[in-house]
Amino acid sequence: MNVAIIGAGIGGLSTALRLHAEGIRCVVYERGEQIRELGVGINVLPFATGELAELGLLDRLDETGVRTGDLVYTHRLGQEIMRRPCGLAAGFAYPQISVHRGRLQGLLHRAVLERLGADAVRTGHRLVGFEQDAEAVTARFADGSRARADVLVGADGIHSAVRSTLFPDEGPPRWGGMMLWRGATEWPEFDAGRTMVIIGGNTAKLVVYPIAAGTTPGTKLTNWSFGVVTGRPGDPPPSEQDWARPADPADLAAHIGLFTSRHFDHAAMIGATRDRFEFPMCDRDPLPYWTRDRVTLLGDAAHPMYPMGSNGAGQAILDAVNLSTHLAAHADPAEALRAYQDDRLPATAQVVLRNRLGGPEQVIEEVERRAPEGFDRIEDVIDPAELEAMVTGYTQLSTGNHPKT
Repeated sequence: MNVAIIGAGIGGLSTALRLHAEGIRCVVYERGEQIRELGVGINVLPFATGELAELGLLDRLDETGVRTGDLVYTHRLGQEIMRRPCGLAAGFAYPQISVHRGRLQGLLHRAVLERLGADAVRTGHRLVGFEQDAEAVTARFADGSRARADVLVGADGIHSAVRSTLFPDEGPPRWGGMMLWRGATEWPEFDAGRTMVIIGGNTAKLVVYPIAAGTTPGTKLTNWSFGVVTGRPGDPPPSEQDWARPADPADLAAHIGLFTSRHFDHAAMIGATRDRFEFPMCDRDPLPYWTRDRVTLLGDAAHPMYPMGSNGAGQAILDAVNLSTHLAAHADPAEALRAYQDDRLPATAQVVLRNRLGGPEQVIEEVERRAPEGFDRIEDVIDPAELEAMVTGYTQLSTGNHPKT
């Protein structure tokens, strides 16, 4: 079997590695002229870390990122709502690793070239269409070249050319009304240097966590992002989703004062960041299907979701594992793609819709609803068992009780 993968992001590169592990030939086609390590921080949750560990990449992940030790949810005014251990500290089989998105992509890219060969990732190939017949699918690229394969996997992101070919009338991504501002800078460690802090609910939220070792002792490359609702769900997004779109400093300054932190000086951290980006929080409605004969979707092309619960990269990695398993088990590629779709489409649709409500961070939203001016004791506001049930329920939904959790 021979697979053409469109898109060299985390989903596409993970798929290439998994297919190679199954003995299936594949080539990744990337529209960009080079693989640029763009973005800021993301989290690789234990179930996804486990899959990458099976590919022999755990040591490289550890060298690249930070093993997250605990997660703190706080009220927008700074009071701690709950603190939960993460990864191995929570009893999972694998760690949770916070990492720069671009560095993770670079790690996967290098692994693909090492294992599949220098020609396994072909840049400068922008897909413009594809045709299928009874024997194969042919991808057409803007430079006039073509690629014929048994299977075509669209892993080309929220603005997927493969998805727009399957669903030409779908329209643009759906904006949730929240604008995100993001960046990363070296900063003194807080807590034990392995803590993620989430401050605020669904209308104003600040997230801060370390993603790599710093260049000087006692520092970490620290990711920050904050989002504020500036529009209404369903409005056209104010700008295109782009990992590298520069932010207007005036926009950041207008909203920094919404948050109070007892862990760090977030205003100074944001002010010290050289490169700051804006990113409208968009997703798309779940699709009725991903697969048409020999063509299917994967990752953000299949199920773009709000960045709640640290799930975007993890769900793409689960897609890669499931797809490669079915392609190895079925002689008929179309049958394999249907089985993959039947497994993954319903599961990811639930996560997309749940993330619109706030993901596990819904615990902050609920506390702020009950105590908008803050609190002295969380027990006076809500039963901690109720908070735990919210977070645990989301974890079970997003992982499907995956064995590597």
